[in-house]
Amino acid sequence: MLLSCVLFASCAKERSPVTGWAYNEPSNGGFEKVPYEEQETGPGLVLIEGGTFTMGRIEDDVQKDWNNSPRRVTVSSFYLDETEVSNFAYLEYLYWTNRVFGQTSPIVYIKALPDTLIWREKLAYNEPYVDYYLRHPAYRDYPVVGVNWLQANDFCTWRTDRVNEFILIREGLLDHTPNPDETNYFSTETYLSGPGKWQGQLKQKLPSYDEQQPDRDVRMEDGIFLPKYRLPTEAEWEYAAYGLIGNTIGERITDRRIYPWNGHGTRNPDEKYIGQMMANFVRGGGDYMGTAGWLNDQADVTAPVYSYWPNDYGLFNMAGNVSEWVMDVYRPMTSSDADEFRPFRGNVFKTQVRDSLTNEIVINDVAPINDSFTQVLGKPGKRGLSVSVEKTPVTDSDLVSIPGQVRWREVSIEYPSDNLDERRNYKTSNYINYNDGDVNSSIWFEEGEDAYDTKPNSIMYEYSVNSMINDKARVVKGGSWRDRSYYMNPGTRRFLDQRQSQAWLGFRCAMTRVGSPTGLGGK
Repeated sequence: MLLSCVLFASCAKERSPVTGWAYNEPSNGGFEKVPYEEQETGPGLVLIEGGTFTMGRIEDDVQKDWNNSPRRVTVSSFYLDETEVSNFAYLEYLYWTNRVFGQTSPIVYIKALPDTLIWREKLAYNEPYVDYYLRHPAYRDYPVVGVNWLQANDFCTWRTDRVNEFILIREGLLDHTPNPDETNYFSTETYLSGPGKWQGQLKQKLPSYDEQQPDRDVRMEDGIFLPKYRLPTEAEWEYAAYGLIGNTIGERITDRRIYPWNGHGTRNPDEKYIGQMMANFVRGGGDYMGTAGWLNDQADVTAPVYSYWPNDYGLFNMAGNVSEWVMDVYRPMTSSDADEFRPFRGNVFKTQVRDSLTNEIVINDVAPINDSFTQVLGKPGKRGLSVSVEKTPVTDSDLVSIPGQVRWREVSIEYPSDNLDERRNYKTSNYINYNDGDVNSSIWFEEGEDAYDTKPNSIMYEYSVNSMINDKARVVKGGSWRDRSYYMNPGTRRFLDQRQSQAWLGFRCAMTRVGSPTGLGGK
């Protein structure tokens, strides 16, 4: 009898500790508990184990910006690209975009093109970089530049979809589509939005324990899809750049850092590499690479993305090479205002658009040609667009929607389903100005409903009048090949309009770590 009980127990299905009903049992309705260990590391990413650190600590406030008060915060574990996004990686994105949208919605491809004219200077001969830096194979392992903040986010969306598509194909669940077009390409959000939204078909569906539905599509609950690729937050980027995990014993950080490496200098102190530069930057007036026969950093402009020594997280070029976009909207007082846990400024809460009659999620249609965004001086060819594109400043509402993607809107009191009246954690969608730029934070703030009527210009950041700051100013982190060593301190911060790009500015992608901050290898 004891042996029978043991055998029965070993064959018994796992049961809910709440209700006692067995999981994965068709007779119980088929509620599933799938086997899952931990998050898979996406291509190109490195796990950054989170923790607490002093954010905003710089060597000296040379610029006198007073925009970075030191403050202890905590950053959750996340993933970050080992290197900056390279020219070759971005060309892969351009090739795919032109192949899918080039014939029917060429504006989608056009708006993804980097601005190669950012290399031009009034009194310098930089035309070779205009012509060759992006596409010549000699520069394919160099960081892509000329990409604005909006384009970097579009790249992250594309990368998310291609990685998740590859995972489904690798697992034998999806047939490879050799000739995708705008009506038949894989989009993670569109696929998860509901049956029939994605035009493709799974090669093999997953078995279902629901007797009414013997097989099913992949769901978020299966843990097969990776979270979205995105830009890192300012706190995440700065935390990863310091790499203080290399100076930690137990819970004690033994040595602070000025740069992503130990020491007060910019040269390698190791006897084997003594005197070699740890990053590429401007050493002094007119000195971008040193003298012939002993080039100090081996780079006149940028360097290949795997140049120099990685920091203690294994990340390359977190100082020098190119500065990098992060997610945050710039405000001088963010370091004082933001939360201590996962600090970030830039929240605009959104939800998926649904059809008012069917309640189904709405998918973007064919992208319209928007003359206010670009003036195209040619047509896309088989090898991509090699003609000039003139861009003009636009608002977010002018940007072209990508066909086949889920449409999003800001949450609003006008939609009862958003339940803003009943919420206590937020009451509106846009919190970019919160505590730094809204009327409550203005020194001219007046109580009463007529405050705006009596002083309509009483705002803290009056763009182009008393400030260059607005809600489209995004934080730029790290030094570049055009900067002095001061900006290689990860605590420094600058800003640039999200629609602009520079020859010294690139980006790298991040991904949220879900579940355990250490993984199965942790304690």
